[in-house]
Amino acid sequence: MFRAFATIIFSVLSCLSTTQLWAGETDVVNAKARCTQRVCTISATVRHDDTGWDHYANHWRVVTPEGEEIARRVLYHPHENEQPFTRSLSQVQIPPGVDRVVIEAHDSVHDYGGQRFTLQLPE
Repeated sequence: MFRAFATIIFSVLSCLSTTQLWAGETDVVNAKARCTQRVCTISATVRHDDTGWDHYANHWRVVTPEGEEIARRVLYHPHENEQPFTRSLSQVQIPPGVDRVVIEAHDSVHDYGGQRFTLQLPE
């Protein structure tokens, strides 16, 4: 009886951990910028197989090519039924001398990872 119970518990726990990892990392599949002088509105399209509150894309950020964070767009809830999805961030201050930025996304399990998107800024 104990052996059967242990097998069931092991199976359930294996499924739970597999479900969290199954969604994989978060990819930025597209991005656009509209800029006036050095202030931009950046729109990023993100893809992640959100599985609910335990594993979802929870923000994306704009970084310089050297990795310095410029701005961050928080995603306040899972997007299980909307993939890929696009969200914008306004009033992004671009530092002098920066002509392109990198958009990278974060999820609640894997941190940063997946496909990043390099965006050439309009002049």
